[in-house]
Formats: sequence, C-alpha cells, structure tokens
Amino acid sequence: MNDQKAAAEALHPRHPIMIVDDEEAILLAIDTTLRMAGINNVVTCGDSRAVAGILSERAVELILLDLNMPHVHGERLLDEINRDHADIPVIIVTGAVDVETAVRCVKAGAFDYVVKPVEEERLLTAVHRAISFQELKRENLALKQHILADSLEKPEAFGDIVTNNKKMLLIFQYIESISRTSQPVLIRGETGVGKELIARTLHDLSGLPGSFVAVNAAGLDDNVFSDTLFGHVKGAYTGADRDRRGLIEQAAGGTLFLDEIGDLNHASQVKILRLLQEGEYFPLGLDEPQKSDARIVAATNRNLSRLLETGEFRKDLNYRLRTHRIYIPPLRERLDDIPLLVAHFLKEAAQTLDKNNPTPPPELFTLLKTHAFPGNIRELQSMIIDAVSRHDAGVLSLQTFRAHIKRGQPHKENRAASSSGSSGTYPSIAFPGQELPTIKQATDLLVQEALQRANGNQSVAAGLLGISQQALSKRLKKRRSSDGR
Repeated sequence: MNDQKAAAEALHPRHPIMIVDDEEAILLAIDTTLRMAGINNVVTCGDSRAVAGILSERAVELILLDLNMPHVHGERLLDEINRDHADIPVIIVTGAVDVETAVRCVKAGAFDYVVKPVEEERLLTAVHRAISFQELKRENLALKQHILADSLEKPEAFGDIVTNNKKMLLIFQYIESISRTSQPVLIRGETGVGKELIARTLHDLSGLPGSFVAVNAAGLDDNVFSDTLFGHVKGAYTGADRDRRGLIEQAAGGTLFLDEIGDLNHASQVKILRLLQEGEYFPLGLDEPQKSDARIVAATNRNLSRLLETGEFRKDLNYRLRTHRIYIPPLRERLDDIPLLVAHFLKEAAQTLDKNNPTPPPELFTLLKTHAFPGNIRELQSMIIDAVSRHDAGVLSLQTFRAHIKRGQPHKENRAASSSGSSGTYPSIAFPGQELPTIKQATDLLVQEALQRANGNQSVAAGLLGISQQALSKRLKKRRSSDGR
C-alpha cells in the first residue's frame, strides 16, 4: 500500500514544467490539462518579471511561455532564457497567430509554437516531445560519462549476471545511463541469453517504487492477452463474476516487462501502442480509459526487421520501442565467460542436488567452446545440472557433455542445407569453379580444422570428428610419416 501511495505521489517529469502567462484563467487551464495527462510536476508564474529569479533558484524541465504580457514581453524573455538557460526548451503558447511571429520565435530558439485557444492534444504532443528531448539529452550525457569513466556506479546491481566480457560491461554502462528514463526499452537477443535478468536489473536501478511485473506474450490470443494485461470488470463476459486486476495495474509505479513481444498479434500490438503513446488502457468491459504510469520494457528473440518486412509487426510500434535498444550477445560471442559460468552453475547445481561441488575435467572448457550453444546460457545451465545429477565423485564426466552436444547436432541430410554462421548447425560446403579436393586432402582439412577448434586437444578434436582419440592419433601419425616428419 505504501508503494502504491508513493507511486501516486511521484512527480513527472523530473524537474517542473513552468507556465508563464499573465492570465490566471489560462494558467489554471493549462495546469489542469497537464495534470490530467499525468504531468503533475508543474509551477505557474503570472508575472514575467519573476521568471529570471525562479530560473536562478531551481532547475526547470520546460517553459510554456506567453508572448503578449505586461512588464516583460515574451520574445524578450525568450532571448534571455536562450542566453542564460540554453538547456531549457521553450514552447510559445500565445494568441498571436501570424506566421511571421511564429517563424521569428522558432528562429530565436523556441522549441515549438502553440496557438490559443489551446487544443489539448496539440499542447500535450508538444510537451511530451520536449520532455522526451530532455530525457534523451540527459541519457546521452550520462552514457558519455560512463564510457569515459569505464566503470559502473552500482556494480552490485549486476551481481546476478555472471560475466567478465567487455561487450557486457559496455551494455551494463548503457543500462545505468538509461535506467531512470521513462521511455520504453527494447531488449533483443536469442533465447536463453538472460533478457529478463537484464530487465530486472533495469528496474532495480530505476529507483521506481512499484513492482517488477513480467508477462510472456508468446502463444496468447488477443482476448487472453488483454485480460491478463489489462484485467476486466465484473460482468465483462460470461464467467466474469468479479473484477480482476490486470498486470498493468499491478505494475503501477514500477516496470511492466513484456517478453516475446515479437509474437503479439496485430490486435494486441495496437493496444500496446496506445499504452506506450497515451499511457492509457481499457480493462475488458470498461469504456473509460485507465491511466498507467508503469515503465514498459519489452524483449524479443525474433528478427523484428524481418517481421516488419512481412507486415507481422507494426512499424509505428517499432518506432515507439526503438528509443532505447539493448542487444545481448549470444554465448558463442562471449566464450571467455564459459569458465565463470561453469564454476557458477556447478556450485549452484551441487547445492540444489545436495552434492559435493565436482571438479570439471581439463578438456571441458575446450569442448564447450567448440559448441554453438543455440540455447545459450540456459542450455549451458541445463548441461551442467544434468552432468552433476549423474555425477558420483571425483572429476566430472566429459561424456555427458559430449552426448548433449551430439544430440544438438543436425542430421547429416540437413547439414548441407544449413546456413553459415547459424547457431547449432554446420555451414554448407561448396567449390564453385574450383577443382574438388581429393578424399585425403579433404580429410586432412577436416582434421586440421577440428584441431584448431579444439586448441590442439586431440580428445576434443576426435569428438568433433566423430572418431575415437586413438583413431585420430593414428591418422596424425600416418600424416606425419607421409610428410617425412
């Protein structure tokens, strides 16, 4: 209850929006419009002479400025604000409708120009644009500072993410720089890379008083998704015998994590777009829109560019999500993390299964680095849990890992059709315009490649080739003998 109260009392945006107008009725009308739209950090000023003093005493996010005022004219104030407080955007709100005035104000540095009587939608659009502009400026500055510092302000927030990879450190720095923004965040990455863990870390760093609430959109039709996310009122449909709070309400003042957003159907995408643009949603059976202040973090393992081309994903929704994007690299691009992850999961599995922490065989890390890991970190964790569950004492068996890798390899008939660089598959082999190698030459090339991938470890290389270590050793001796070595 206290968290909900704190969320309700939270101020948006970070610094107040100042309305400057000599008419009390206008001040009240604009103030009310902003507050009804969820912008509750507002100060009003009815005397243009007081503006300079207010700006010298407090930070201001945005100024809504009238032109025709006694004492100090709005255009003069605009020049003074741009001179002394160039970082504050100014939106002109005035009854002057001539084009020359508008052009002159924009050239003088005005962010936008809104004509009285004010249309609410036009005003709110301009205000939201200015707030987003300010947030992006702060985030860019924070990101630059993080990169220059080459360190994290709160490394403890990333304690659950096991890594020592440089790419991941840069991602952590970016996460810190955007953690307090209200803009949506899109996390991309293959299945099993830890997208939800990243989303939780974002929430922990955000300082938001509300909860972290996750929903997986995969496989949900529009009705189920809407009911789950937005809730319903009593009588909304047959069997709805009481009100049900949706997950969006549970995430009030916090973070709503939409996993697998690339799997949403078009009808659900429209509803998420409205939630992102207007901060509104409709519970089933209710005609009045409800307001939401939850921060939206989405994730997908699908190729959105391809979905956009086929029309499966809305372009406008993609534009709304692309403000902040985080790409989590697959495990095969961060092989240096494998020893850390193995040690972590071995300890975790031993504790869970009530066994002594086993010793990994020396060849294990070499073997694992030859695997593409289509299931990424989640796959590695499963491999280790399986191996530890079969383990009795001493050194962990390498055979369990070999068997898992072998099961994940494609059938021979599918290998030629697989594309180069795809996870868990082999590249196709082609010799266009070239003389085919002999069987012996091809065999030597395969052996050489296997040894290279295995860092010279014959046991691991033999496993990659599907032969025994003795057979590989015999083949190498024969090759050295034929080479005269």
